[in-house]
Amino acid sequence: MKLFSPEIWSEKSVWGLVAANGYVLFGALFLGWDAAAIVILYWAENVIIAAYTILKIPFAHCSSNEDRFLRFGGIPFFVVHYGVFCMVHCFFIMALTKWGSPMVGTPADLVAIALRKGLGWSLAALIVSHGISFVENYIVGKEYLAVGPQQLMTAPYGRVVLLHVTILMGAMPVMALGSPAPLVAILVALKTVVDLWLHRRSHAKLRRKDNRGVSDETGTDFDLHVSDEE
Repeated sequence: MKLFSPEIWSEKSVWGLVAANGYVLFGALFLGWDAAAIVILYWAENVIIAAYTILKIPFAHCSSNEDRFLRFGGIPFFVVHYGVFCMVHCFFIMALTKWGSPMVGTPADLVAIALRKGLGWSLAALIVSHGISFVENYIVGKEYLAVGPQQLMTAPYGRVVLLHVTILMGAMPVMALGSPAPLVAILVALKTVVDLWLHRRSHAKLRRKDNRGVSDETGTDFDLHVSDEE
């Protein structure tokens, strides 16, 4: 699906995604946010996605007793497993961005630093953006009829790998050059385009599945980014 087709821009969730990332772009150009701060911000977005995934799981389509168990019994496992995954990712980012210090021992410390650097409104914008998608696509659009609990619990991992490899590969040379604002802006624009592509690709697949009836219960056709509530 083309990124600039009228169909895409008729969705509130797409405008929310662009607006949330647009505020990050504003911060890069006019508020002095460097590449390290933005990488941390986008790491925190993974936590937001996890929270919305937990909200999604109880509504997911169940086609087996295993799915019915995972609706609620799988949530603690997801919280622990994905939490460890995010923490390891966090430590890597702290080392990369040079924010790691004796005062920064946990992801919560990292978020506190991000808030002190003035990123709170941007975090709020990301929460709202994913919330709009949760309501528009998952609830009103009835995507819960086309996806099972297991698929939901595995989806955030693929997003982290694909999107954050893209971000980190772009951020490392930008930080090495001292995070000049134009290059940081390009990094944000790159993330926005990839984010938009993942968003549209995942939701288009779910709509096709819903239209032809719930099939593919194994989740092998499930896209990487359905857990991002955009």
